[in-house]
Amino acid sequence: MATVLQHGVEYRLAEDGRSTGDASRLSMLLAALLAGFGLFGPPAAAQYPERAIEFVIPFDAGGSADIEGRLLAEEMGAVLGVTLVPVNRPGAGGALAYSYVNDADPDGYTVMWTSTSILTITNLGNVPFGFDALDHIGRVEHQPLVFAVATDSPWSDIDSLAGDCGNRGRPIRIANSGTGSTTHLGALAVMQEVGCEAVHLPIGTRRRNATVLSGEADAMVAPLTGALSLFRAGRLRFLASLGADRNPIIADVPTARELGIDVEFDLFRGLSVPMGTPAEVQARLADAMTRAASSDAFQRLADDLGLTVAPLIMGPFEALLRREDARVRAIIQSADTLTP
Repeated sequence: MATVLQHGVEYRLAEDGRSTGDASRLSMLLAALLAGFGLFGPPAAAQYPERAIEFVIPFDAGGSADIEGRLLAEEMGAVLGVTLVPVNRPGAGGALAYSYVNDADPDGYTVMWTSTSILTITNLGNVPFGFDALDHIGRVEHQPLVFAVATDSPWSDIDSLAGDCGNRGRPIRIANSGTGSTTHLGALAVMQEVGCEAVHLPIGTRRRNATVLSGEADAMVAPLTGALSLFRAGRLRFLASLGADRNPIIADVPTARELGIDVEFDLFRGLSVPMGTPAEVQARLADAMTRAASSDAFQRLADDLGLTVAPLIMGPFEALLRREDARVRAIIQSADTLTP
């Protein structure tokens, strides 16, 4: 158990980086923090927000990450009393969106729907800055990556897949969302652990599932939200979850570590802002984020998609980012072809 101080407020942080308080406790802490800024902060910050806020989404429109981000923006708008305008800025694995936010004015009117991609693009050198070039408001939720095959696949578990590796006349082909993506790193980590030299196909998010169903790829790694509908329809089989714990939506699917594979890779999503955004503005955004994540509408979406809603704000979130940054860097450094 660790203690983290953020703007004079003390948070308790569990060994895995999760806050030990629930959303209600976080809201009370943030309310107290905001009250303090109201007494001592500058008048302009106390009036924030006074106009619409740009809500940058680094994903294509229509996907689960986009739908989730848009709902969070809507619920945050209800808390803040202004509109959060979703703007999709996909491309280069998130590099375009992160660069845009990095260059934006730190006035609280540009907010980023961030994810684990902030760690992959910075460690790959796709942007000329590190994850700590931005201020990070907090995590909203996390979900596991899943290792999946088509239901007509001959493999019922990862052991059987690994046993066929090198004995099929051609390498096993594993689809991912793009070179250096979290799905690519998750697949690399699993294959390294089981000693299988696979071919990794950077298919892209739109085609990843289809290539597995058609047989173009033998398997894939995907976020749970990106594969759950096909799993429920009986078209995909999940061989393992890469999360720290079993997900209740797919309770029968074992974690990689349960199978003796030393891989843990949760994908998270949250909010970031340009470096130098006033502390009192960050606190107001963190409060709105926490309340929005606790709303009935967002909880219903989370239950349907298998998300674990676990708000983690500012200092504790930054501690988690540092830990996950080291994990991502280690995977990249172990794969010579990815080392920048």
